Amino acid sequence: MTNSKKTDLLYLIDGSGYIFRAFYALPPLTRKSDGMPVGAVSGFCNMLHKFLEDAKLKNGHEKPTHIAVIFDSARKNFRNNIYSEYKANRTETPEDLIPQFSFIREAVKAFNLPSIEMENYEADDLIATYKKEAIKKNIRVKIISSDKDLMQLIDDQTTLFDSMKNKDIGIEEVKEKFGVTPDKVIEVQALAGDSSDNIPGVPGIGVKTAAELINEFGSVENLLKNIDKIKQPKRRQTISENKENALISK
Repeated sequence: MTNSKKTDLLYLIDGSGYIFRAFYALPPLTRKSDGMPVGAVSGFCNMLHKFLEDAKLKNGHEKPTHIAVIFDSARKNFRNNIYSEYKANRTETPEDLIPQFSFIREAVKAFNLPSIEMENYEADDLIATYKKEAIKKNIRVKIISSDKDLMQLIDDQTTLFDSMKNKDIGIEEVKEKFGVTPDKVIEVQALAGDSSDNIPGVPGIGVKTAAELINEFGSVENLLKNIDKIKQPKRRQTISENKENALISK
């Protein structure tokens, strides 16, 4: 990407999120010629086409100047080397879905859009990287995803569109949900944990309490350096006993 005008807008579409939503939301569909399952392919294409048409017609969306569709490369990634139980609670990818991945990637190319993935990284990682590079070049960003983990990327030049809830999310919506600004969401999640990703966090610490602690101490690291300043004895003990979990969860 070259340096761009302030009006430029990049859409980063969470393709992996679209795939699983299409697979689980729609009834099974097979190709008549050989019985190959194609339900996820069909659903993915329909969702992507509708979104692109809405953007083209400015039906609730500003027309983008750049678009990319981002995918996970594999089930395991560098995070599993750090914490082996990361997403270990997830069920295996359904057999009927596996052969559809390559067709979906080809479909993205048929839409004349870049299909991006990188070995050992999740779509979230690539979305974060492209977002950072776009902002450097004065390009505004809209992330298309229902993944709450991506809310930490929101700022005054970046918004998120939750395609499942059909809702735009900005800084104020993040503050309402997590009790902190987007840049502190990662700190809150490190303390509260995330059962969907099998991230442990600190037992007994929910989002509300985590937000209170981060608003007071600023970061997980600073909290751990100042455990003695936590007023509640039980909370102080729990956090002290789970320092490693808090750090690895971040």
